[in-house]
Amino acid sequence: MKKILFADQVRAVVRSIPKGQMMTYGAVAKVAGYPGAARAVGVVMKNNYDKTVPCHRVIRADGKLGEYNRGGSNTKRKLLKAEGAIL
Repeated sequence: MKKILFADQVRAVVRSIPKGQMMTYGAVAKVAGYPGAARAVGVVMKNNYDKTVPCHRVIRADGKLGEYNRGGSNTKRKLLKAEGAIL
């Protein structure tokens, strides 16, 4: 039986976030089956360069966007605005 890695579960959850919506790191961790692993989700997103994983849709619990490894927070904001997730 093939074991599914934490990072693979996180990426699958993030792929399921619809365009125009966002999830917090903590919510992604919970849906992936690892409640309390929000920081670990952040590490996975920080190291993700797979363009099929819309990591710009994952935000901090305090509502701030957080960083984005493909251009910084300004790029993240532009992507989310283009998708209609933020004004």
